This record gives sequence, structure tokens and C-alpha cells, in this order.
Amino acid sequence: MRRLTCAVVTAMLVLPAGAAAHGGVADGAEAELLRHNWMSAWNPSWPEFALIAAAGVLYISRARKLGSRLPRWRAVCFAAGLVVVGFAGASPIDAIGEGGLFSVHMLQHMLIGDLAGLLLVLGVTGPILQPALQFRVVQRLRALTHPMAACLLWAAILIGWHIPVMYEAALGNEAIHAVEHATFLLGGVLMWAPLLETLPAPEWFGTGAKLAYVGGIRAVDAIVANAFWWAGSPFYGTYEQTAPLWGISALQDQGYAGTVMMGWTGTVTLIVAGILFFRMAREGELRQELLERGLDPVAVRRAVRYGRGELFASRHAVTPADPQPPLVR
Repeated sequence: MRRLTCAVVTAMLVLPAGAAAHGGVADGAEAELLRHNWMSAWNPSWPEFALIAAAGVLYISRARKLGSRLPRWRAVCFAAGLVVVGFAGASPIDAIGEGGLFSVHMLQHMLIGDLAGLLLVLGVTGPILQPALQFRVVQRLRALTHPMAACLLWAAILIGWHIPVMYEAALGNEAIHAVEHATFLLGGVLMWAPLLETLPAPEWFGTGAKLAYVGGIRAVDAIVANAFWWAGSPFYGTYEQTAPLWGISALQDQGYAGTVMMGWTGTVTLIVAGILFFRMAREGELRQELLERGLDPVAVRRAVRYGRGELFASRHAVTPADPQPPLVR
């Protein structure tokens, strides 16, 4: 089981590789053909789908052992994450993004790095990961899920791959493109992991700190998006050749890419920030109520911080006026 668990982790890191192996930058004739036949540009990568299937089988195997300890909605989220990765790599989004429009390529990156990462993290729990956590190398890699490390790594991945020389290198080389998509998925998983606390985050990383974390992550997205919006010239020469075939200039396409990024990240940020804001308010009320009953401040703070406030209150015969909402763990 340990080997199987390591295999599924490895599979998740290389899932997007097949999406990048569909071909490099399209030449003029190929781009024109794609423009007129984009609906037929479905190009599944069977190695990629084999890895997705393997990840699903290994997840199911572990889920069966956990039984009712694994909520069904988590399994649904994990399956949805695999579907998103497969769709992003096999659908026309992949072909158009590589050989047509930067804005579509940005959509693909948002699907892989943000949505798929979110769904996959929602799908796993500590017990699911327990076999892998027994390895020292995995324990050391847990440092990457520290909020500061995850935030910096995500920013480095997002900004680094959009530097023109790096972006053009990924478009022109299948191996580099595979690494790009794999790192986007890895970065997305690491970015969401401390926020959703698949494994317990540091005690200081409470709901208020999570709000600041979300703000920091999305500030990086906003900087990149604004660079696309307000640039006076296109960043990527490839799209200067292909975007006009779709009836827009490369500069317009670049602005649309910024809109795609801000539209997605802005929506997610509003939802997550709203949830965290109301959770922080309710946690404050529960914490104050428990403290007023004369309970140990340290124990109260830890219980509320890790979502055990109601259980702590019931053990001390305290009925909260406004029950604390469950935290995603």
C-alpha cells in the first residue's frame, strides 16, 4: 500500500504531461486549419488518461478501507478534479491555447492550476494520505504546505511561467510544456492545502490569517492580470501570428487573458473570503462565550482554532448561542 500511495502521488504530479504532449506551436497552415475545425480538436492522450485512471483506482482502494470515515462528497470532489485535468488536456481548449489564443491557454491554466487543485485537495484527508506520510521524504515535503512556503511557491510558478522567454519555451518544447502544466497543478494543490487544512496548519494560521493569505495570493494574480491589461505591446510573439486568425489582435487577446484570470480568481476570492469572514465572526462569538464561562484560555483558543469549539463546549456543559460552522478538514 505504501508503494501504491507513492505511485498515486507521482501520478498526480505528472497528470498534465499528456496535455502538453499533443504538439508544439502550430505553424500558419495548422493554425488556419485549427481555426476552421476547432470543434474536432479533441485529442485525448492515452498515457494521461491511464494515469488518471490509476489515480482513481488507488484512491478508491484507500477509500474502501476507510469506509464511512471518508465523506462521500470528498470522493466526488476528487473524481471531479481528475475529470477537470482530463478535460483541460484532451478538449479543444488545449489545441486552441497552444496554437491559437493566449486567453484560451490562460483558461486551461486556471482549470489545471486552480480548479483542479482545489477539487483534488477537497478530495483528500489525513487518513487518505496516512500511508504516504510514514515516509521521511514525504514528511520533509510537508514543509511545502506551510502557508508561507505555499504562497511563495505559487507566486514563483505563476510569474515565472509567464515571463516571455519561459512561456515561449513551453509552447515550443513538449517536455518543457509538460513541466509547466505539472508545476501549475502542483502549485495549485500546495496553494489550497494550507487554506483547507488537509493536514493541520500552524496554530497561528487561523481564520483571520487565512483571509490575509487569500488576499496575498490573489494580489499576485491581480498584478499579473494588470500587466496583461495595460501592456502596450504583446508579450508573446507566437500569438501575434495566430490571434489575428481568430479576428482579434494579439494585444486584445492578451487583455482577454487578463480578464479570464481576474474573472476566475475574483469570483473564487469573493466566495472564499465571504465564507472565512462569517466563520471568523462566529468563531469570535464562540471563543468569547467559552472564555466568559471561565474555561482555560489556551484550551479554548486551540479548540476554536481547529474547529472543535462545539465539542469542547459540550464537554464543559456549555451550549453555544450560535454554533460554530464545521471547518473543512
